[in-house]
Amino acid sequence: MPRHDRPRTGPGTRNAIAAAAARLMAEDGVSDYHLAKKKAARQLGLPEHSAFPDNAEVEAELRAYRTLYQGELHVEMLAAMRQSALELMELLADFNPWLTGSVLDGTAGEHSHIDILLFADSAKEVEIFLLNRGIDVDHATPRSDKVEAVLQVATDTVDANLVILPHHLERVSLKHRDGRPRERMRAAELRLLLKE
Repeated sequence: MPRHDRPRTGPGTRNAIAAAAARLMAEDGVSDYHLAKKKAARQLGLPEHSAFPDNAEVEAELRAYRTLYQGELHVEMLAAMRQSALELMELLADFNPWLTGSVLDGTAGEHSHIDILLFADSAKEVEIFLLNRGIDVDHATPRSDKVEAVLQVATDTVDANLVILPHHLERVSLKHRDGRPRERMRAAELRLLLKE
């Protein structure tokens, strides 16, 4: 293939894919990073073998997009989601809750979920705890074999995913699919964050 016919896949292409993927995540509620990058490349007319940006690059673009186009509205929505997360974490204090995901890292939007890690002897124990308090529970498919179950509950803002793990994993540093450490925060830290 002549040099001028080859698709360009340099840093500019990676940036374009990251920006387009972030827009898809913000506007259309796409939550899977890989899917967002594939759709973005397709929208930009790039071949499937284009060099994709990593998730951290898309996350940075998503943060920038929300700041630029959603501004104060996003700040208010994020604060409300974090408040809902805090209330849920306080309710579930016996299960050592940690907030993680987009509500913690600031990229959450109207299509996002609150993600809370819980550490328990069994998922049934958590489910019974919630049902005894009149909280309806749905089940979602876990994305990792380390996860015993994912219970979904409604909050006053968005739904929450309660990711239930065995006790021995609480001290283990969990990672994103791309290998980055997964940030997590306790209720006390979240309470301080909300006061800022």
